[in-house]
Amino acid sequence: MTEKQTVCVVGHKNPDTDSICSAIAYAWMKNQLQGEDGKKKYVACRAGSVSAETQYALNRFHFSQPRYLENIGTRVKDMEIRRTPGVDGKISVKDAWEFMKTHNVFTLAITDKENHLTGLVTTNDIAKSYMDENDSAIVSVAKTPYRNILKTLEAEMVVGDENGILDQGKVIIAAANPDVMENYIDPHDTVILGNRYEAQLMAILAGAGTIIVCLGAPVSKTIQHMAKEHGTTVMVTKLDTYTVARLINQSMPIDFFMKSDNLMTFGMNDYTDVIQESMLKMRYRDFPIVDKRGCYVGTISRRNLMGVRKRALILVDHNEASQAVDNVENAEILEVIDHHRLGSLETVNPVFFRNEPVGSTATIIWQIAHEREVEIPENIAGLLCSAILSDTLVFRSPTCTMLDRAAAQELAQIAGIDPQEYAKEMFQAGSTLRDKSAEEIFYNDFKTFNNNGLVIGIGQVTSLSQPELDDIAVRVKPFLEKKYKEKGLDLAFFMLTNIINEETRLLCYGESASELIMNAFGVEVKDNEARMKSVVSRKKQIVPVIMDTLNHDQDV
Repeated sequence: MTEKQTVCVVGHKNPDTDSICSAIAYAWMKNQLQGEDGKKKYVACRAGSVSAETQYALNRFHFSQPRYLENIGTRVKDMEIRRTPGVDGKISVKDAWEFMKTHNVFTLAITDKENHLTGLVTTNDIAKSYMDENDSAIVSVAKTPYRNILKTLEAEMVVGDENGILDQGKVIIAAANPDVMENYIDPHDTVILGNRYEAQLMAILAGAGTIIVCLGAPVSKTIQHMAKEHGTTVMVTKLDTYTVARLINQSMPIDFFMKSDNLMTFGMNDYTDVIQESMLKMRYRDFPIVDKRGCYVGTISRRNLMGVRKRALILVDHNEASQAVDNVENAEILEVIDHHRLGSLETVNPVFFRNEPVGSTATIIWQIAHEREVEIPENIAGLLCSAILSDTLVFRSPTCTMLDRAAAQELAQIAGIDPQEYAKEMFQAGSTLRDKSAEEIFYNDFKTFNNNGLVIGIGQVTSLSQPELDDIAVRVKPFLEKKYKEKGLDLAFFMLTNIINEETRLLCYGESASELIMNAFGVEVKDNEARMKSVVSRKKQIVPVIMDTLNHDQDV
């Protein structure tokens, strides 16, 4: 069965209740519409921390926080990973070579019993081991298991322990007369010879550690007895002397040639735009992948970067790149569901884009459910109603429309809540900013806007309590005054909005910020503050007026 493609449904950074609840509801509805046999799996995500207000709504209707999505860039696990299994470091060079040919790979991962990566071997390493090695003692230096020698030479162990290790002496061929042999056979050497009894006996008496008898020649009982007495291992192979001499180096364990220091490995969650730079700097053909436990998974190559599939994304409650998750420009955006002004987001392909002048994205999702004849359950209705009540400030915001009211009333009935009473509880739960720092308060609901290179930041808190708002103002003002430039902002504003009085206390910082507000709204700004009656909406009452004023000033 083909694995379903995951589509992340996510709102903006510093998400509000509408952003979170709409993401959950829309992901649920998309999964309902495609049925169980759909090719996609829609998952609600969040691009920032959940506020106390939003958490209240989630708890009330029994939802967990959506998964955190900081970066939508492609990751290693989105690539086509070559899942060639790792091998034991003690297998022979010959077996390693056969394994690589069978699996058509150029790099072999060496792993331990727990599947942790211990080293890498390439075809070049194997070629060098065979072509460049002239040391006759290399087989013992590599501590070659006897099992490897027996398998490589298709040999039989006549005397000795096949579980032993050849770790001493050099490899020689007994081509001379027995009289001469004793002059060049040293203790522990491995001697390749034929069926001559005298040569076999001389090798044993000279202290050979191993003798390899070729062409399947029988080994007499006397030789076997002598070998046991002198601790000499005896093997018999049907291969000829030349072939044995040519193949014995291929019995060495592959871990003798592997690279184990400074291995460049990548994790499954590493982002491809980060690892690409590292891959281009190195000459390796393949790079190993490990999971969270450090276990080997497979390999990737530079070629895999070309075919990586972009991660799929649906944006709700925003359409500006500056407010979206990181790397959004490298994602495959499928849909945008929003109720804000058109922003700076660009897509490579056409997308389904639905933007309506209503008070909440949740209202649009409610509309889509009606259009597609999707029955909304109680818990989803509760989330959508929470989003509408929050974004419209219980219908007090100028962004609120008759459609928002109708949606909220219907959803409240399904969820079994009274809109006014429930909203009061939700807002009270959200008014828990006393223990937070000035920076946490400012960025609790903060958005940036770009106007011809001018970066403008606007934060907002809402409350039913004026004393709470006054306390927040005392703490936030010093932060704004000292820190806004460090955050890369040209202008910074902070709205302290009293929902009951439908009034906003606006804090203004930045060059010409006070003058801008006076010109835009015709209000007095004193000590970087302005009192603005009947102003509660950042989206409809603050941002458009500021942008229009800035653009008008530039035209003049």
